[in-house]
Amino acid sequence: MRILVTGGQGFLGKHVCRILKDRGYEVHDPSHENMDLMNKEFVEWVFKRHHMDVVVHLAAVVGGIGANQKRPAEFFYQNASMGIDLMHTAWQFDASKFVAVGTVCAYPKHTPLPFKEEDLWNGYPEETNAPYGLAKKMLLVQAQAYRQQYGFNAIYLLPVNLYGPGDNFDPRSSHVIPALIRKIEEAIQHDDREVNCWGTGKATREFLYVEDCAKGICDALEQYDSPEPMNLGTGQEISIGALVELIGELMGYKGIFKWDESKPDGQPARMLDITRAQENIDWKPAVGLKEGLKRTIDWWRTNGSN
Repeated sequence: MRILVTGGQGFLGKHVCRILKDRGYEVHDPSHENMDLMNKEFVEWVFKRHHMDVVVHLAAVVGGIGANQKRPAEFFYQNASMGIDLMHTAWQFDASKFVAVGTVCAYPKHTPLPFKEEDLWNGYPEETNAPYGLAKKMLLVQAQAYRQQYGFNAIYLLPVNLYGPGDNFDPRSSHVIPALIRKIEEAIQHDDREVNCWGTGKATREFLYVEDCAKGICDALEQYDSPEPMNLGTGQEISIGALVELIGELMGYKGIFKWDESKPDGQPARMLDITRAQENIDWKPAVGLKEGLKRTIDWWRTNGSN
């Protein structure tokens, strides 16, 4: 089976490609050909040349709250356009399956905990990342529509916030865990006694180790064929304040954390109901948050901070 993985050189994509290859699949990562997913003609050329059986769509324009606030139009247009055209092309060229990887940002702002898949349409997403979340959620609409009209086997997965070695540590676009690790490491290096953090620290989040997510995507490719979306997470939440303290402890930081409440918290709370994944793909994340943070910190100190 030939599998096209968009975003195969990305943080999550590298793990997905490795696992699929280990399982004996022929994996094609179009980034090796400088594939522009906004160029429909080039996308069609890739399908004509390689005759793909399955598509795993991971490529996305992503970033933290700050990046989403600065580039909402770009986040909406590029994510919606590349996903919609890619799924349509996969159907046109008779792919047997399409795995669309969405985002927890698709959920409404005030979704009750834990987030259940049936809650997806019960309100508007958190405003700071709504354009991104809605663009990715359109792939669920498309997947269900193409399944209904054409019998196209497209599935839609909803991973929670990811982290792990190799994450994006660029302060202009990173998510909360790599951003905090970098801030704290710089404070340690400069002997700063204070680290400034965005928001109030009261918002809660759930974090999934990147390799666990990659395995879940590969398992869903092999085992899940339902039109209903499926969450991938841990089913456990932590406040941002507690997360900051935990990272500081693991890194040996002795200073204090100050909260800039003029900055947004983002969505008040996030934690997924993972019952559907447990029942359909025997979902069992292997790496706990503390261990995953240790691995991520060690990777940054060895590879990224030089």
